[in-house]
Amino acid sequence: MNWRAEGRNLLLLAALFLGCFYLPVGQARFDGALVEALELVKWYAREHVLLCLVPAFFIAGAISVFVSQGSVMRYLGPQANRWLAYGVASVSGTVLAVCSCTVLPLFAGIHRMGAGLGPATAFLYSGPAINVLAIVMTARVLGLQLGVARAVGAIVFSLVIGLLMHLIFRKDEEQRVAAALQLPQESPSRPLWQNALFFFTLSAILVFATWSQAEGVGLWSAIGRARWTLTSLFAAGLGLQLALWFGIRPWKILLAAVAVGGSALAAPGQPLLPFSVGLLGLSLATASSKGEAADWFEASWGFAKQIMPLLLGGVFVAGLLLGRPGHEGLIPNAWVAGAVGGNSLGANLFSAVAGAFMYFATLTEIPILQGLLGSGMGQGPALALLLAGPALSLPSMLVIRSVLGWKKALVYIVLVVVMSTLTGLLYGLWAA
Repeated sequence: MNWRAEGRNLLLLAALFLGCFYLPVGQARFDGALVEALELVKWYAREHVLLCLVPAFFIAGAISVFVSQGSVMRYLGPQANRWLAYGVASVSGTVLAVCSCTVLPLFAGIHRMGAGLGPATAFLYSGPAINVLAIVMTARVLGLQLGVARAVGAIVFSLVIGLLMHLIFRKDEEQRVAAALQLPQESPSRPLWQNALFFFTLSAILVFATWSQAEGVGLWSAIGRARWTLTSLFAAGLGLQLALWFGIRPWKILLAAVAVGGSALAAPGQPLLPFSVGLLGLSLATASSKGEAADWFEASWGFAKQIMPLLLGGVFVAGLLLGRPGHEGLIPNAWVAGAVGGNSLGANLFSAVAGAFMYFATLTEIPILQGLLGSGMGQGPALALLLAGPALSLPSMLVIRSVLGWKKALVYIVLVVVMSTLTGLLYGLWAA
């Protein structure tokens, strides 16, 4: 008998027993935090899984099946032109403007296909951080000075973090390059313009389905009011492409379209239902086909199995500890508000760490910060939270670890927190 291993198992069982034995059920704070965790998971499942994550899984699966590894290595690989690689990574993240969880399947897809660690992590940071609407809303609600600081900081962060990750793990990157060079080069199965239009269509569906419905006038508001019409047009274009270029039987596309139209008529004013029916139709059409289409579904399903449980578990834990916006978890909001006052190193560090562990849906960080600033939060800690919060969360940390391993994930997290802390400290001194 391995006494060391059995002793470790005994300690784990004892800890589990004691945790269950002294579970603080019945105490108001614990019961409230448990409700908040379940409410946050419920909200996340309703607002993000179907609209954000599932389309992202399909895009990630398409990257791994329809994009040749040679193309990824040429533009984003460790030996690619750095200006081109980091420019493409940061611009791609800016265009998609997704939250810290939605960007994860896309990051996993390009990294698996051979993208260099530096460009991949630059994309990972830029997706949720360089969100044009979030930066504009920050300037309007929290002040032009803080909005500009957030924009500049996020752009610089995406480049610096990517470069630092590349330098720190350059030996691992050299090994990846050597392994990739030994793989046979695959010739593309269709012209580049067809693949480009296909990915543009998938990305447009993701972008418009999650477009914020801002009130008022202007282009942004007009797109928000027409977002489901635009989503439907791009979905129709996707169906046509699948029938013409990807070998899916036209009757499957037509049957899915009829089901989507029927659900829209049956439940007017509830666009999530036909959108969900469309996703189900796409899943069935690809899963029941052969060749590339079946491979696409299998790859997308693989990403879903890897990422979804970690995200939902992470959202639950984040809700248990910190609650939803405007509600408390196990950690009282007064502690958070009291710890981020002034512009000390500790206040900036606490703000960066708290932001890194909290889950922020797109734009929700702005009203939270508005309340904290009203409670005495300093300008420096506010910027630290804006730079660390949208780009990281406890759910995203778990997924990043599953893609990169603990060592690289921990370095990435530390870089985001440390850079956010120091930037917030410097900005607070300047603003004062």
